[in-house]
Amino acid sequence: MKIAIDAMGGDHAPEEIVKGTMTALQHYTDLEVTLVGDEDKIRQYITSEERVSIIHTTEVIEGTDEPVRAVRRKKNASMVLMAKEVSEGRADACISAGNTGALMTAGLFIVGRIEGIDRPALAPTLPTLNKQGFLMLDVGANVDAKPEHLLQYAIMGSIYSDKVRGVKNPRVGLLNVGTEDKKGNELTKQAFDLLKSSKLNFVGNVEARDLLDGVADVVVTDGFTGNVALKTVEGTALSMFKMLKTAFTSNLKSKLAAGLLMPQLKILKKTMDYSEYGGAGLFGLKAPVIKAHGSSDANGIFSAIRQTYDMVEKDVAGTIHKTLEDIHPKVNE
Repeated sequence: MKIAIDAMGGDHAPEEIVKGTMTALQHYTDLEVTLVGDEDKIRQYITSEERVSIIHTTEVIEGTDEPVRAVRRKKNASMVLMAKEVSEGRADACISAGNTGALMTAGLFIVGRIEGIDRPALAPTLPTLNKQGFLMLDVGANVDAKPEHLLQYAIMGSIYSDKVRGVKNPRVGLLNVGTEDKKGNELTKQAFDLLKSSKLNFVGNVEARDLLDGVADVVVTDGFTGNVALKTVEGTALSMFKMLKTAFTSNLKSKLAAGLLMPQLKILKKTMDYSEYGGAGLFGLKAPVIKAHGSSDANGIFSAIRQTYDMVEKDVAGTIHKTLEDIHPKVNE
């Protein structure tokens, strides 16, 4: 198996990208990795050259670049060359912690969509209190959506949850403003009917306040709402830990208490860190394209590689295509 990685994307590139890659290569003996970026900078952190190749380029898509323009104009950018490795068959999948919009553009126009998928969905696995996590689609690939898009998201999310996360007959929930069947706007009402009439394990509408309680294994929504929900979960977790830090460092007594509770606090922080589950998959493309968190450290990159490895090994893209063919036999005609 071969994975292409944008070594220059993210806040801590290339150091953490390369270190995470080295860990993955030790873990997976059949894995080969192509690192794309500035070779001189990359080589500083390579501890073994076994099963590692480098494509040298100094061109990078920055976080401030306009996504479509950057992908079209920066032909030799590390992210663009990474995607080409997949589209031209030299890699099975790719990973970047760089500009999210640019990665979605590169995925869509270079890697390409699966036939039968109208719009890809960006899907991270978010933490739950029971430590099982849930998959949310879409969190920003498409700010607008149609009811049939949400059905496609549910199908893709169910396949991934089953094949990669090992969740049998995953529960699918529709993010809404209430749990009653007739709640919501026209999009959610029509999507509700489509999901209810599907063969998926649809559990109905779910509210944002219940997401971390593990009310569903797959939660579908439009990209605008999903992105707001994602940023709210992330921001709340960060704010909570900041408040705890302030509380535990306010005086000598609280500092002593913090010392006693530190192991439990570290476990809690790890439980709420969604980078532990890997990156956000761009589902609906011909091959796995994974968006690692922009602030990923080596462990976050390793988690993203582990997720990508599992997606390739379980042929998630192929299974999505086959499932859609079974539902709509005319996909390839």
